Amino acid sequence: MGQPETSNIAFNAGILTVSDKGWRGERQDGSGSVIREVLSAMGATNISYDIVPDEREVIADKLMRWVDEGNIDIIFTTGGTGLSPRDVTPEATLDVIDRVAPGFPEAMRSFSFAKTPFAALSRAVAGMRGKCLIINLPGSPKAVRECLESIQCVLPHAVEILRGSGGDCAAVET
Repeated sequence: MGQPETSNIAFNAGILTVSDKGWRGERQDGSGSVIREVLSAMGATNISYDIVPDEREVIADKLMRWVDEGNIDIIFTTGGTGLSPRDVTPEATLDVIDRVAPGFPEAMRSFSFAKTPFAALSRAVAGMRGKCLIINLPGSPKAVRECLESIQCVLPHAVEILRGSGGDCAAVET
């Protein structure tokens, strides 16, 4: 099965890096840079960015503020999706979303699993809060790039649908 063509639309995005070391200034945020690069190539016009510690309430608060006070179409989190006791990004995301969108993490894990069995350790989730899509990504720049590669072709259509301007997803058969 081939990949659908990627179309670009203007959209606003958020990148939330979840990292104790990054928040303390002890680690460079390579994953956030990869996300910014990919989003810019896709047509993101405004990109909000922040780094927060691995604290469930802090993550959830930032996500809620960005969605409820801003005009953001998609938020990508990076980091905090593994098995460590400090990895609480999925729980924080579930605290704020209205509905889950399981296809995104399923596609990312499937694509990544073909490259490494460690993809099975991801607990990433995705969902919507209002008209904003929130997607958890891993913390590794390489894994972020792979995950975005697996879903970027459907992101413009997802934004259109959430804005209420997207058409029917069903293909017309001839």
